[in-house]
Amino acid sequence: MSNDRPMFLVYDGECPFCSAYAKLVRLREATGTLTFVNARDDHPMVRFVEQRGVTLDQEMALVIGDDVYSGGDCINRLAIMSTRSGLFNRINAALFSSRTLSQIAYPFLRCGRNLALKALGRSQIRTHQR
Repeated sequence: MSNDRPMFLVYDGECPFCSAYAKLVRLREATGTLTFVNARDDHPMVRFVEQRGVTLDQEMALVIGDDVYSGGDCINRLAIMSTRSGLFNRINAALFSSRTLSQIAYPFLRCGRNLALKALGRSQIRTHQR
């Protein structure tokens, strides 16, 4: 059964880790189509998740219909919905299908992202709220 609700992954397109994750994660066909949105763009979905309280400089967000999952909840949902094809997706599913492990690991992933952005001389994400 296909999911008929639109799905969006809002992530930092200038973060090498976030971009690689977005390129590698593969969802099962039954989940529907996932649209990728760079959190640095002035996109309606960026404003939507910010209005829902997501701080995009500190967490990515998965939007399914009107539901927003951010940070550890985001990677947990993606892991549950992902295929098990390919090494990355098998590891992703093994590690992050556990909500508890996703919540514990996410601050470390965020720290790695922040260090990488600093090392690359890239700025933080500006807010799109008005």
